[in-house]
Amino acid sequence: MTDIKNLGTTEEGSEKYIDLHLHLDGAITVDIARKLAGMQDMELPASDEELKKQLTVPEDCTSLDDFLRCFELPLTLLQTKEGLDEAVFLVSEMIKEKGVIYAEIRFAPQLHTDRDMTQEDAVLAALDGVKRSGIHINLILCCMRGEGNDAQNEETLRLAKKYLVEDGGVVAIDLAGAEGLFPTAKYESLFAEAVKANIPFTIHAGEAAGADSVRAAIEYGAARIGHGVRMNEDDEVVKLVRERHIPLEMCPTSNRQTHAVEDMSSYPLADYLRSGICVTINTDDPAIEGTDIAAEFAYIEKEFSISPDEKKQILKNSVMAAFTTDEVKQGLLSLIV
Repeated sequence: MTDIKNLGTTEEGSEKYIDLHLHLDGAITVDIARKLAGMQDMELPASDEELKKQLTVPEDCTSLDDFLRCFELPLTLLQTKEGLDEAVFLVSEMIKEKGVIYAEIRFAPQLHTDRDMTQEDAVLAALDGVKRSGIHINLILCCMRGEGNDAQNEETLRLAKKYLVEDGGVVAIDLAGAEGLFPTAKYESLFAEAVKANIPFTIHAGEAAGADSVRAAIEYGAARIGHGVRMNEDDEVVKLVRERHIPLEMCPTSNRQTHAVEDMSSYPLADYLRSGICVTINTDDPAIEGTDIAAEFAYIEKEFSISPDEKKQILKNSVMAAFTTDEVKQGLLSLIV
């Protein structure tokens, strides 16, 4: 069922944003961590400064693999139904304050089973958090790159099929994790099953690996590409993305911190956008990166001379790329335009 009652609940006249690429475990701030720990009787460092060090990427981060280690503490706070439900709610409240009117929050159910939850428990808990949200939220379930977790990925796919809706819950799946270590090509059969089940999906590609990863994601049927910054290593892949109108979920601060792009002066955002590619701007892991959606737009406006009209086009792109209904998209467009 489509419900657009939560659209446009930010302050009148304030900037309005959409975030399509937002990891729940990467959005756990110091304040959110303390609330989650308190309700679960878990101990955290007494000093906010020390806690922030554990929740935020270090300045000497050298790779995506180093970046991914920052998820260890947040994940310990997301191993109960109550914690996961509350986390979705608190993150939605946090991004609402930053002007977000629609977001797709993604998480990997298989990473939340260290205590008493099953993957299905995790999905249901997150859905409870969505119901309480003050803005329009949908969920993307992440399968994970790795060894020995094929069964877990199959279970995630099964749950996506079971709970899939057009809007107001689980709307797609994703493939996340260490792309450089576990190639996209390894997951062809997983996404063949997703296609058979009519489950929409996005795939992290062209971040820690190159253009071949993006090509594989497109061949498997990805509706969107997570990041895609390195697809410009192959002009034919760039052409393929443009011709098929496949949206890119670009995350500038994340790409800078993980060294997906070593020199941000060569960041391809403006080139992609001005060549007609459907670029969207997102936060990825706002707490870990120390960013928010407004900061991401301020960064690209300053660093890449993104004009007001181009900013509006990016926001329109986000609306059209969203995994939601045409009715919700029209509501979002009316607020942004």
